[in-house]
Amino acid sequence: MSVYTRVERHQLEAFLHNFNAGELVDYVGISAGIENTNYFVTTAHSRYVLTLFEQLGAEELPFFLNLMAHLAEHGVPTAHPLANRHGSYLDELCAKPAALVQRLGGGTLEHPEVAHCAAIGTALAQFHLAGQSYPVERANPRGPHWWREAVARLHEQLHLDAAAKLDAEISFQFSHRFDQLPRGIIHADLFRDNALFEGENLSGIIDLYYACTDALLYDVAVTVNDWCVTEARELDPERTLALLTAYAAVRPFSAEEHAAWPVMLRAAALRFWLSRLLDLHFPREGELTHTKDPQAFARLLAAHQRHPQTLPRN
Repeated sequence: MSVYTRVERHQLEAFLHNFNAGELVDYVGISAGIENTNYFVTTAHSRYVLTLFEQLGAEELPFFLNLMAHLAEHGVPTAHPLANRHGSYLDELCAKPAALVQRLGGGTLEHPEVAHCAAIGTALAQFHLAGQSYPVERANPRGPHWWREAVARLHEQLHLDAAAKLDAEISFQFSHRFDQLPRGIIHADLFRDNALFEGENLSGIIDLYYACTDALLYDVAVTVNDWCVTEARELDPERTLALLTAYAAVRPFSAEEHAAWPVMLRAAALRFWLSRLLDLHFPREGELTHTKDPQAFARLLAAHQRHPQTLPRN
């Protein structure tokens, strides 16, 4: 979440009127994240998160907004979008597609503990099960074909050693495909800054705008790679076990998933190494934007290459 588009007070007041959201009290830009413009909005009625979509088009957005409503209505801790006077979750503000979503309580965690990881594991499994009844699919826009496109774009920006490591990992991934894994709707970006906690209790999962249809195990790998990592960029055994055990208690892992786990951890690390390299070398302008360190995922990928992991047995 960032601020790329400035919203003036009178513009926001008109927007809120179309949602029957109440009289505007205050609003402030959110600096976390990198994709869209986001504001915290407080009205006389409630608190919301306003998102102006900087890259996704209006034709793509119903998938995400309807998914948020679907998950919330199926007991998954996610924020429900607000419908405007015409019954649509999507509107326009400052010539950008925009949505208003309930603001959940709690805050993000910088240093999650075992109990937090277990809570995320349970919620992610619930997310995956509820997603099975969502009737729309969406291909992963940052899947294997995007990896190749990203590397081609980055080659001139990188040292030869880094480029060679990326090329080698992509070759490895394409030679180790697991096309029979259980698939469905995944979050695809469930990092610590996309979940809110009050103490040890999970308030909700947020920012579903990378959600897509892919291998469920890949989503688990993305999540483990952030929630369970140490300062040395290796997986913490206790937190990893807590997350995976809690997940498997809701949706047990298949034999195919056990075999694929080391490769999926590497795939998840590769995807975020690439996206952070793109953000570093091809930045977009914004008021409160910041770039995250690509080397964090380069080091994590190297750790997964040195020490293949296994899933706990059901």
